[in-house]
Amino acid sequence: MSRKTLVFGNGLGMALNPHHFSLTNAMADVWNDNFAISDIHKELISQCLGGNGIIPQSEDQLDPLHMVISACKTLNSVKMSQRMNVHWLSQEGQEFPVAVGNYIHKVATRLHQYDHGLPVTFLAPLIEFIRGTRSHVATLNYDKLLYGAFLDANLMRGYFDTVLVDGMVRNGFSADSMVRRYRNNYGYYLHLHGSPLFYDRHGLPCKRERHELNPFSPEGSDHIVLTHVRHKRSVIGASAVLSTYWNYLNFCLNESEEIILFGYSGGDDHLNDVVTAHAQSKPIVVVEWNGLGQTQQERWWYWSQKLNTQNLRHYYLDSILDFVNWDYR
Repeated sequence: MSRKTLVFGNGLGMALNPHHFSLTNAMADVWNDNFAISDIHKELISQCLGGNGIIPQSEDQLDPLHMVISACKTLNSVKMSQRMNVHWLSQEGQEFPVAVGNYIHKVATRLHQYDHGLPVTFLAPLIEFIRGTRSHVATLNYDKLLYGAFLDANLMRGYFDTVLVDGMVRNGFSADSMVRRYRNNYGYYLHLHGSPLFYDRHGLPCKRERHELNPFSPEGSDHIVLTHVRHKRSVIGASAVLSTYWNYLNFCLNESEEIILFGYSGGDDHLNDVVTAHAQSKPIVVVEWNGLGQTQQERWWYWSQKLNTQNLRHYYLDSILDFVNWDYR
């Protein structure tokens, strides 16, 4: 069995609909939606970014938001552990993590809720390959393009007749439910940056059904990695779900014969470090859009330096959705 690990980045959605799947557009659309974010929450976020009506437009801008949230949570934890009767935070400080969490969840929800799907010409060979090889799938996105298609194709079913598992069972997330037993040999579906479908119920991470996701729900989520790259590791470490997925990513890469990076720009150092650790012992395939203003040779060199390997095959395509050669040898 030629098992591989397929890592999908935001380029997958951008190849389908660059307007909808642009993070910048999603952040602006949520901000400008009068029903999504309250004016009070907007003011709290804007003031943290510098005031004067500044609105968040990229992950890099979220750096100060994350630092303030961390400080707020630290003060809250001290208050709880010491059973203090006074609060060290003002009302605005107590509300700030709620405001940011709500905004981030709304942005991820906006990216998730897309009425169309990937073309059959792309999906059919991909699904056939995963079903035949039990290859692993890891996503960095918040959309349902692959997740929904795999569910509809019955790749993610009950424990004894499934092709992929993600640890989310009826009663909530359980790392134990990801363990292979009874000679099971399924692959893993890893939501590496979380999903707006994830929420906490009585302290236990759970997953909504796709139709249950409400763009106007007031809650945020601790299981979405949408922040400046320097803070992504800490967000992952704070989530039992995400940290389990990243632990399993190492396992998946270790047992795979090949690693395919699909529609990924290379900007997440926490992912690059993991892939680089395995790139010395197995081939890497990169599939990306050729509209980056660089030659294929320049991009090959970029990736060889990024992942510290010469064992690299590079596909530079007009549309990455034309790629169907998953079983390349």
